[in-house]
Amino acid sequence: MTQHPATEFSLTTVSAPSTLIVRVAGELDYDTSDELVDTVAAGLARAPAPRHVRLDFAALTWIDSMGLSALLMVHRHTRAAGAALYLDNRPDVLERMLGHTNVLDHLTAPVTQDAPGPPKEGDVTGAVVS
Repeated sequence: MTQHPATEFSLTTVSAPSTLIVRVAGELDYDTSDELVDTVAAGLARAPAPRHVRLDFAALTWIDSMGLSALLMVHRHTRAAGAALYLDNRPDVLERMLGHTNVLDHLTAPVTQDAPGPPKEGDVTGAVVS
């Protein structure tokens, strides 16, 4: 197995009126994934909330299963805020992870105006009644 030299992790945020850009550098893994989720959550909490969240992975050197989990959590936060998520400048290591797990379309699906909320009276919730 090839050993990868450790690369220092860093996040750089750029805020525009309707867009939050987070530049991810280094290894997105067990030790660093919470920092990404917390950074995006904090950016979404600002007023006015951004409508677009762009994660720029041009300087990403590695991602493991916890990094993928962080991307799924970021997706949850962006959807809850009604924002669209974009994964920009994906290196091969990220493309392979997204391809093997088949989650790219899920992470970057368009935001719908009908965000899921609590069920209303008469809604079908998937429960089986016999």
